[in-house]
Amino acid sequence: MSDEESEQLRKENARFARRVSQLEGMLQQVEVIRDTNARLLERIMGDLEVERARSQSLLLNVLPQRIIDRLNAGEQLIADRYDEVAVIFSDFVGFTEISSRLPVTELVSSLNSLFSAFDAACLALGVEKIKTNGDAYLAAAGLPGGRGDHLAAAADLALAMREAVRNAGEPWHVRIGLHAGPVVAGVIGTSKFVYDLWGDAVNVASRLETSAPPDTIQVSEAVAAALDAEFELDPHQPIELKGKGSTKVYFLRERRKAPSEKVR
Repeated sequence: MSDEESEQLRKENARFARRVSQLEGMLQQVEVIRDTNARLLERIMGDLEVERARSQSLLLNVLPQRIIDRLNAGEQLIADRYDEVAVIFSDFVGFTEISSRLPVTELVSSLNSLFSAFDAACLALGVEKIKTNGDAYLAAAGLPGGRGDHLAAAADLALAMREAVRNAGEPWHVRIGLHAGPVVAGVIGTSKFVYDLWGDAVNVASRLETSAPPDTIQVSEAVAAALDAEFELDPHQPIELKGKGSTKVYFLRERRKAPSEKVR
């Protein structure tokens, strides 16, 4: 090989070495980008999971899990009829006057504490919170996923709600109505979903609440008969209910004490 050919080969080898070095550098850059993208993708997936969990939590504050599952499955019209559901209505006595004299932060804080106590009782007793509307609270027992003894669960919830209000002290007092019967439950709205109940049982429970004296739980005669073995109830003079006329009602006092508790 001549000197000229040797020099040409040396130059070609040098160019090849530089090209290999460039390719290695590019490969390293690709690997860095790949690792960066992998970390970025992992972070994005983590953020998405956090947001998904947050959205799920927010939805559960509005809709029961079984309804969310049905909506996710593509159902657009959700309406179910249930033959026997216990409906609990409550509102606070003199709320308009209370809201006019309490500082806003104190009012909202007190409402939040009371409704949070109601929510906790619903969760513990297997009762479905339906909604709040101003100072009114609506819950139902006997819907899918709840306790089998739905009337007792509803009564226990009403007692727990009254106790929470008693513990809150002045100026808070509550009226509670309890009735049972057939209802229709479903979702209305498209952008702001609302899970709600309709039917005669809902109307009667609402009217029992409205006509109840402060700090009492007023129940219908049928509910009182069903609860009598486990709870103490006092008959009250009949009241006029819209659409029902003169109606026998009872006051739910407390759970009956077991014999061993009475001895003590």
